[in-house]
Amino acid sequence: MNGRSDRFLLLVRVLVLSFLSVPALSGESDLSYVTCGSVIKLLNTQHNVRLHSHEVKYGSGSGQQSVTGVTDADDSNSYWRIRGKSDIVCQRGNPIKCGETIRLTHVNTGRNLHSHYFTSPLSGNQEVSAFGEDGEGDNLDNWTVMCSGTYWERKSSVRFKHTVTEVLLSITGEQYGRPINGQREVHGMQYSNQYNSWKVMEGIFMKPMEGPKAGSVHSEL
Repeated sequence: MNGRSDRFLLLVRVLVLSFLSVPALSGESDLSYVTCGSVIKLLNTQHNVRLHSHEVKYGSGSGQQSVTGVTDADDSNSYWRIRGKSDIVCQRGNPIKCGETIRLTHVNTGRNLHSHYFTSPLSGNQEVSAFGEDGEGDNLDNWTVMCSGTYWERKSSVRFKHTVTEVLLSITGEQYGRPINGQREVHGMQYSNQYNSWKVMEGIFMKPMEGPKAGSVHSEL
């Protein structure tokens, strides 16, 4: 097993233990919401593919790590960790508010979902890549969660708006050839439509912490 796989399995074990040991808040179920620190897969509802990345770089544009959509529901390269925006601590287990800015860090490579003024290779829209090292990149890693209501609900579809360039995370169906044959291009689009609708699927969801117990667990993400 390689180092990336070892790191992924270790993180999953730690998150599972944390998930089981952290108390739930009373009242409405905290499990109804997507929370900071959770590790999730995101499904594009139009094309039924999951947001994905890997150690494959774009051959044009920025040359950064590529981001794609895949049909395989079991691929570990589709896990992303929810973190606070650049320079902001996100309290683990807190529900993500509609309109809140977050980062999505690719678990296996440690790079953040990112966009910038490069053209995507297939559709000619705006390139979306994975950027940074060990979870640290720049302000182009920030995305705003666009949803209705107060919090990001697990059962509801949402959109992700890039905070600097204001494009929406999208898939319109263009497919790559070798070496990532059949994977879909992920890019940024200016307008809200069916191509930029996303829903949470598989994942490990952090439960909120309460009272003095929160101080005993490292919560900076």
